[in-house]
Amino acid sequence: MKALLSKCVGGPEALVLDDIPVPSPGTGEVLLSVRACGVNFPDSLIIKDRYQFRPPRPFSPGGEVAGVVTGVGEGVTKCKPGDRIIGWVNWGGMAESIVLDETQCILMPSSMPFDEASAFIMTYGTSYHALKERGRLRAQETLLVLGAGGGVGLAAVELGKALGARVIAAASSTQKVAEAKKRGADETIVYPRSEPGRSGESLVEIFKRACGPNGADVIYDAVGGPYSEASLRAIAWEGRFLVVGFPAGIARIPLNLPLLKSCQIVGVFWAAWTKRDPKAFETSTNELFGLYEKGKIKPLISERFPLDRGAEAIRWLADRKAIGKVIVTME
Repeated sequence: MKALLSKCVGGPEALVLDDIPVPSPGTGEVLLSVRACGVNFPDSLIIKDRYQFRPPRPFSPGGEVAGVVTGVGEGVTKCKPGDRIIGWVNWGGMAESIVLDETQCILMPSSMPFDEASAFIMTYGTSYHALKERGRLRAQETLLVLGAGGGVGLAAVELGKALGARVIAAASSTQKVAEAKKRGADETIVYPRSEPGRSGESLVEIFKRACGPNGADVIYDAVGGPYSEASLRAIAWEGRFLVVGFPAGIARIPLNLPLLKSCQIVGVFWAAWTKRDPKAFETSTNELFGLYEKGKIKPLISERFPLDRGAEAIRWLADRKAIGKVIVTME
């Protein structure tokens, strides 16, 4: 089978397409014929050895897949050959086949195509867990979403509206915030990619003006860098600041800020939560599928790349060109 492989430390340009043997499922494992693989920011880190996991080489990037079960190992009860499956792993998805533990497999809704399925569970799962369990977002509260033009950001906008919040979507271009507006954002912010110069309005002023005098009850930060502290200064009393990702860098937060606003800084680690609380994860997933079936959420896929151009897909996302999701297709 074909697989896009990381054989040495480096950026997307270091990836190579190669032929490798089709893996065999062991006890409790499922062999999946991959039809589509969602591209996520960790894919750009793991190939550079800058992620929290460092798999032995060679390996394929890609942690979010959708496809058809072609084989199962001993003891598997969750699915059977022929089933359409969404799967999630830390790596291995940019290949024509992948072996998954059956606990990492979910049956797809019959109405969901493979491309949307590969852009769904990690994206919406992360944002739903962040807003509901970690942020305790309530109806009528104000939600500020940073990185609202990306996959998890647009998901947070849609889910924030589904939960009844007033949603402010912040992104780095008019095109990105226009899409967030289509997805239900009440207000939008186009912020600079870095702190403006002396003649420009500061990030703090931009966020405070948009959030209003009471501030944002929940801040969904999928950007990091200088945006984190600037947005935190616009948080409401007893607000919740959600740490989701940091493509702009890991922020350094002055700890006097949470003291002054009596607010919380809350980490969001969806993948670990799915393993620690599988029952809650199952409930959350069923709720997300229900919202999808009702048409309240739907992944936006802005770019599709074939497997032999998978490196370009990772570069496209890493360079922050993507609006919504980027996927790699195997068909």
